[in-house]
Amino acid sequence: MPTHEREITEAVDLCLPNGRLNPEAVGWTRRPLHRANLRGWGRAKRWEYWGIVTPRHIIGLVASSLDYAGVHGVWVLDRETGEEVAKDAVVPLARGAVFPDRSGAGEASVRGGGVAVGVRQRPGGSRLRALAPGVGFGLDAEISLPDGHESLGVVIPWGRRRFQYTLKDVGRPVTGSLRLPSGEHEIGEGAFAVLDHGRGKWPYRMTWNWAAASGPGLALQFGGKWTDGTGMTENAVFVDGRLHKIGEELDWNYDRTDWMRPWTISGSRVEVEFRPFHEKVARTELGIVGTDTHQCFGHFSGRVQADDGTWIDVDGLTGWAEEARQRW
Repeated sequence: MPTHEREITEAVDLCLPNGRLNPEAVGWTRRPLHRANLRGWGRAKRWEYWGIVTPRHIIGLVASSLDYAGVHGVWVLDRETGEEVAKDAVVPLARGAVFPDRSGAGEASVRGGGVAVGVRQRPGGSRLRALAPGVGFGLDAEISLPDGHESLGVVIPWGRRRFQYTLKDVGRPVTGSLRLPSGEHEIGEGAFAVLDHGRGKWPYRMTWNWAAASGPGLALQFGGKWTDGTGMTENAVFVDGRLHKIGEELDWNYDRTDWMRPWTISGSRVEVEFRPFHEKVARTELGIVGTDTHQCFGHFSGRVQADDGTWIDVDGLTGWAEEARQRW
């Protein structure tokens, strides 16, 4: 039961020469094929978010340019002790931020406010390094790209002037080292990484849901709210690295008064429950712009359906589900 959405199989520019959305860019891909040739200033958003889950820690790194500001950060949860280490930075006009126009190519780097994040592409994967000396944080990780591994690229069209290209790459193997005030920690067996690569021009107000999870041979990628009514979704299941695209909007149910209660995500091909074990709250206020994000980490159960109709058990997958509300 393949999706109704158009699959793109050749390289394409996100924008026309006048900076508006290229109609030929609307669709989804199994590997990075879009060049984000954004033009103009003020509404463009560029970011790289990496989430890393290990048996002991959960790590979140963000490097972003909102044109008028760079918002960067590092965050770590010790799953055994519950201790968090975090450092956020806001850099006016996103000074010094460098972002490639293609995912999986070139180098992304940001520095300022006590945070530095850099991603360099190598044959067979990515090297991710981050520092926040003021909180004793350091990360040096190799994120490999296995042969045949697929990722979900999607263009969400709100209109000719407002659109987003997102690439979600879930379940990448990762090795390396994590430095915290508690000491040096090895990243290796049982660890996985998730990339959220974003390029686009957004409306001033937006709310989204995002969930991602991974385990041996299986990964989940679900989104919601921000794609409603566009004819495109960012929903997919990955089985042994192969993408199974889900074209329907999913139904998200959760309690905004108690984020730690179970969530459900459902549709004709998705019957999933998510039980959090930790909530991360992130709020940023910069006058007329701001963000309010509740990102919960936990375990998934239930089942999902592959393209051939087979139902697959997801019990025990670890990951996250979130709601983010933006004024930007």
